[in-house]
Amino acid sequence: MGQKVNPHGLRVGVIKDWDSRWFANKAAFGDTLVEDYNLRNALKKQLYGAGVPKIEIERSGDKVRIHIHCAKPGMIIGKGGAEIEKLRLQCEQMLGGKTVAINIVEVKAPDLNAQLVAESIAQQLEKRISYRRAMKQAIGRAMRMGARGIKTQCSGRLGGAEIARSEHYHEGTIPLQTLRADIDYGFAEANTTYGKIGVKIWLYRGEVLNVTQNRQRENNRPRRNRREGGNK
Repeated sequence: MGQKVNPHGLRVGVIKDWDSRWFANKAAFGDTLVEDYNLRNALKKQLYGAGVPKIEIERSGDKVRIHIHCAKPGMIIGKGGAEIEKLRLQCEQMLGGKTVAINIVEVKAPDLNAQLVAESIAQQLEKRISYRRAMKQAIGRAMRMGARGIKTQCSGRLGGAEIARSEHYHEGTIPLQTLRADIDYGFAEANTTYGKIGVKIWLYRGEVLNVTQNRQRENNRPRRNRREGGNK
């Protein structure tokens, strides 16, 4: 079952947090959800060149805070913060005049972010670079950066073939059914002259253990050089 479900969705509430954080009553929930969806799509399309893997939205009354994770923050902020101010005004217009605050979060290691890796491979496929070469280079970079495991998959008319097929490469381990395993998932599409090619990435970055579990392990660990009688 681990292969069938989105690895991020399976781990939300366990080791991963929600991308939208707000509460709404039953009447307003649907409209708010659609608002978030449209806002994400518009920002993703506009800021695609900056490498945006994730957009988090927080709401409190009429205030909206948007956290944009990106690989190239300079492209979004602009000279003297001019571009980010334009973006903020656009978001306020889209959200019907609500007060918007934008926070830019830099992605320190783009090669360890599954969505950015998938988009990088898709861009290479659009430039007619071999899918095998693009996938193998992405795997090599991720493993050098400290990934515990990575799997890449390309589906479609690979190399201009008449019959569509899927090919995948992997290295290391990807424990999809282990909920405490920090597995990042990314998907992107390449628009080639032969049609669309789908790119999927599964990237394993190690296990995430709760602080309480770590404390319990420390407490249960036998202590050395402990005097049985104690000081009297």
